[in-house]
Amino acid sequence: MTATPPRLIRSVRLLDAAEARIRSEFTAPPPPDTAMDTPTAIALANEFKPFAMVVTHTAPLRKPDIAKLPDSVKLVATVSVGLDHLDVPALLERGIAVSNTPDVLTDCNADLAMMLVLAASRRAAEYFTLVKTTGWTKPLGMADMLGHRVSGKRLGIVGMGRIGQALARRARGFDMDILYHNRRRLDAAEEAGATYYATLEDMLPHCDIVSLHMPGNASAPPIINAQTLALLPRGSVLVNAARGSLVDEDALIDALQSGQLSGAGLDVYRHEPNPNPRLVALPNLFTTPHMGSATVETRTAMCMLALDNVAALAAGRPMPSPVTA
Repeated sequence: MTATPPRLIRSVRLLDAAEARIRSEFTAPPPPDTAMDTPTAIALANEFKPFAMVVTHTAPLRKPDIAKLPDSVKLVATVSVGLDHLDVPALLERGIAVSNTPDVLTDCNADLAMMLVLAASRRAAEYFTLVKTTGWTKPLGMADMLGHRVSGKRLGIVGMGRIGQALARRARGFDMDILYHNRRRLDAAEEAGATYYATLEDMLPHCDIVSLHMPGNASAPPIINAQTLALLPRGSVLVNAARGSLVDEDALIDALQSGQLSGAGLDVYRHEPNPNPRLVALPNLFTTPHMGSATVETRTAMCMLALDNVAALAAGRPMPSPVTA
């Protein structure tokens, strides 16, 4: 640490352990009562002249916003892995370093993805509705409301990075066959017996369940659309705990209604926090509100890693998790 505690602002109140660390090691204004939007964060930056801004997706920074930041800002540390809300090239061009929080949320995101696989396959949303809302008033027959087991099924993972590999490890505990599509083939140790497909289109016909784990790009066409959904065996399951922009939701609705998909599990949506009401009304959709990293342990580790990056840069040390491009 420098002799003078680094000055920082944060766009959201961090977890208690991180707030205690800020009081001990940094100079900062009080945490906000509610998450700041971009204009509020920029206004505070110009008033407080911080060395670092600790932000989340609630305060996206695009090129015009970055131009309004004071020269004091040397780092934007996002408490996330995803960088969709930051114009990284514009920040770097301005001479502002960028950091994110990879690795620490891998396990929790993979846990949630596995939960979505199980819940969508076993019709958890319908079971929950029956017992808690509709009213379970008579015994179910032998053939009523049957789901599909995941044990022994073929799981196709799209994007075999840290989280995709962590999901594969969990799925092997259910004796699932792992298929994957990735920008590059993994080495044998990382692959761990999984079957590689160079194209998504080649993999999909062999999948009982598909789980998405790749970055999103709102300006790119969705990779899951009517054409790719049609390649799946009828009655398959789709899971998306990555980015909502990866899926054409109109095509997903059609597939869930027609039975092309027996179910889906989503943690992310094209429009957040107000997902398509036609989509979320479907009985065979299991939904969570973008909560992949939402555990005390993981969110605390994310906050601490963001502060580690601030402390390192202020002290002239290499940051533990810089974003370079």
